[in-house]
Amino acid sequence: MKIAVIGETRPDERRVALVPGLVSRLADVVEEVAVEPGAGAAAGFTDEDYRQAGATVSGDALRGAGVVLSVQPIPEFRLGELAPGAITISFLPAAQELDLVRALRDGGHTALAMELVPRISRAQAMDALSSQSFVAGYRAAIVAAERLPRFLPLSMTASGTIRPATVLVLGAGVAGLQAIATSRRLGAVVRAYDVRAASSDEVRSLGAEFVELDLPTLEGAGGYAREMTEERSRQQRELLAPHVADADVLITTAAVPGRTAPILVTADMVAAMRPGSVVVDLAAESGGNVEGAKPGEEVTIGGVLVWGGANVPSQLPAQASQLYSTNVVNLLLLLRSDDGLTPDFTDKIIAGCCVTHAGEIRHAPTRDLLDDPAT
Repeated sequence: MKIAVIGETRPDERRVALVPGLVSRLADVVEEVAVEPGAGAAAGFTDEDYRQAGATVSGDALRGAGVVLSVQPIPEFRLGELAPGAITISFLPAAQELDLVRALRDGGHTALAMELVPRISRAQAMDALSSQSFVAGYRAAIVAAERLPRFLPLSMTASGTIRPATVLVLGAGVAGLQAIATSRRLGAVVRAYDVRAASSDEVRSLGAEFVELDLPTLEGAGGYAREMTEERSRQQRELLAPHVADADVLITTAAVPGRTAPILVTADMVAAMRPGSVVVDLAAESGGNVEGAKPGEEVTIGGVLVWGGANVPSQLPAQASQLYSTNVVNLLLLLRSDDGLTPDFTDKIIAGCCVTHAGEIRHAPTRDLLDDPAT
């Protein structure tokens, strides 16, 4: 069997699904690892790096492949190059890729979606959402520091003392915690808020202050927050408003895959911040936590710069690719059996992340969107 690593063609995608350093882990699993020319170039990995690692570099890498690895979903027009019943492993936002899902189903292919890997202890090494959120959280703090027209750390000089900047982080999941840790390392005073009670200890362990609001917590499934009512959302915004106004930097990270991000901060709240303040909204692609934020753009609201994130992990492609490819390889190795690479649907991880298999749509929410009867 051949594994193919394809070059990413979607705008601003610089990651690669397999880094050269992990090619050797697949040597006992498949006959050949084939990489398309230039697939890793944007992440800093040359074709020669792949050759030295034992991979084949070829423009026909995809032809006849039994497994294809990518970051973004494989383009539909390329499915005809695959071996019958091939396995695809990538991010696959099914609700936005229904035509592709149909084509994968009709081609009898097995499609595994990295964002659907269950958030259980045994799957941590395959959790691409967490690994890429880790990268995004770091990037958020660096973006804020770069765009803030003042120092982050306390600075004591012969010419006077410069007080540290204040950073407020909303959402203390993986991205939020990394944004907190990075902002602290840069010397800022950091405060954070999350609707989940368990987050308070994690925030404090990083040396940040947890913002206490007189509101009930909203613990949800899979480590995510439960969706809040509009009334609860309104009360939360009112209580957060003075904390937002007092911050030099606001970083928002509250997002749940497949859902529209909640509006945590209104445009009026942003306008109440000091001129020159910076807002970084990592949830901009899914609707935004900040009213007025636009993915991939910088806008100004009342003298405050609002940076909307778009494919943020791809902005640090080398490390993002390294982490992502580790997730992919670990998932791929879970398919290993005496018969080669075969999905075992008694395994909760495989069952949870499989979208299509053997002419069926196995992911129930996607099946419902396509009105495809279960078989």
